[in-house]
Amino acid sequence: MTQKNEQPAVDAPTKVYPTLTDADFPPLKNDLILRVARGESVERVPVWIMRQAGRYLPEFRQARERNDFFTICRSPELACEVTLQPIDRYDGLLDASIIFCDILVVPQALGLEVQMLPKQGPHFPAPLVDPTHMSRLVEKVNVDRDLGYVYEAITLTRKKLDGRVPLFGFAGAPWTLMAYMIEGGGSKTLNKAKTWLYKYPKESHALLQRTTDVIVEYLVGQAKSGAQLLQVFDSWAGMLSPSQFELFSLPYLKQVVERVKKSLADLPTPLNPPISVFALGAHHALEKLATLGYDIVQVDWTMDPTSVRSRLGDKVTLQGNADPSLLYGDRETIRIAVKKMMDGFGTRSHYIANLGHGMYPERVFNYCQWSQANS
Repeated sequence: MTQKNEQPAVDAPTKVYPTLTDADFPPLKNDLILRVARGESVERVPVWIMRQAGRYLPEFRQARERNDFFTICRSPELACEVTLQPIDRYDGLLDASIIFCDILVVPQALGLEVQMLPKQGPHFPAPLVDPTHMSRLVEKVNVDRDLGYVYEAITLTRKKLDGRVPLFGFAGAPWTLMAYMIEGGGSKTLNKAKTWLYKYPKESHALLQRTTDVIVEYLVGQAKSGAQLLQVFDSWAGMLSPSQFELFSLPYLKQVVERVKKSLADLPTPLNPPISVFALGAHHALEKLATLGYDIVQVDWTMDPTSVRSRLGDKVTLQGNADPSLLYGDRETIRIAVKKMMDGFGTRSHYIANLGHGMYPERVFNYCQWSQANS
């Protein structure tokens, strides 16, 4: 089953979302990840997993059988239910939750149809073929109206968590979202999107800026709704050359963190959630990523933890970086790899254990348990 992007009527009333603070939610019982993000020493390394709410869980598959993917995203109750599934299943082993949603809700808000096809993934029936197609995008996105369901899911989930662990909000990075909007889905080469950068550089910057503006407002809204940490995913960063990354990704990643932090600091009751960036494959830019203003820099499994720590020291908190495929190994293989990873990053300060993508539930248990044991 696929689902088209359903835009509200232009004259539909916009719900006003108030700024919520810690006083509006149950007291937090586990603040390990928040303390580490601030650079504090802690009693053990916090652990969480990207996509920890997802298809590897049987309870998620049951929910997915009953509902379209974007129906779950757009229903605060369903999104909350799915977000809580891994926290309930691995009680005491995960130190953060992440709201169930998708980075492609931003292109939907910009006016593009996005479908989630079985066994294929995201699909844009009408991608942006050339700059003339940018006229199809919504000129001024009403973020509260079009993405308010995410805010409601965050608020509901934060309350239902009852303080067990902090809650992450997230968004895709400008370059990654631009690539999807042009490619029309996943791609091994991103040839269409990268062609834009060389053939239409001015229009590429214009598209990146429009996307950035929506991302900033969206992340601010998530924090105001109760998200205690924010993450920016630049999943296609590694597809760019170093020079192209500096031109078409880095400046917009910098804009996002600076503008989000300023907007939240300027609120009558200021908010200051730690913000993480994950530029997958951008090894060459590690030092530059650490200077943008993000509190946490996530690194992928192709980087050596000891080398990463040597390059960055304690400038930022590091997050990562076990190979997701590791969890398909036997128990001893996982235990040894986790210990080596932990030793490389160093523990107690400036480090969050993480990995991503689909995995077996029982293996998740082992990974989390051994990450805690080796910290």
